[in-house]
Amino acid sequence: MFSQTVEYALRAIVTIAQQDGQPCTAKKIAEITKVPSAYLSKLMQGLVRGGVVSSQRGLHGGFLLTKTPDTLTILDVVNSVEPLKRIDQCPLGIQSHGTDLCPLHRRLDNAIEATEKIFCNTTIADILSEPGSVTPLCEEVKVVPLGLGNGNGKTSGKKKTNRATKKKKK
Repeated sequence: MFSQTVEYALRAIVTIAQQDGQPCTAKKIAEITKVPSAYLSKLMQGLVRGGVVSSQRGLHGGFLLTKTPDTLTILDVVNSVEPLKRIDQCPLGIQSHGTDLCPLHRRLDNAIEATEKIFCNTTIADILSEPGSVTPLCEEVKVVPLGLGNGNGKTSGKKKTNRATKKKKK
């Protein structure tokens, strides 16, 4: 349903959000997300143009989110790279349909609308804080402060491997 570009953009944003407010280099994002470097470079330019991330040059440079993870939504990310397109008139150009969608196109538009609502109501922080044994895009679970914990802005430094990784090592 969603393009590889959208998937890659979401992977990159989740990865940047996990860096505790520190800039994340394109090289590091590519390694973690398994996105080809050349493709990632072009994608990150689009995310900068879309206002989702900013880039910082120099020795300690990289990409930073322009919003906090608790205010940045999946819809923000999706719309910056490939906006969802609602169906507001007959895609076939049938004159008698006009803006009165047929049952098929009405249901398709309803599905797009439902997706849009879910994405609008889901923040990156929601994804990262969801309970469970799997952390998005990582072999290891990383504690990410989102302004909801102890307030010092630092991670505990503890890492624990998820169950799938433990099973592989045995």
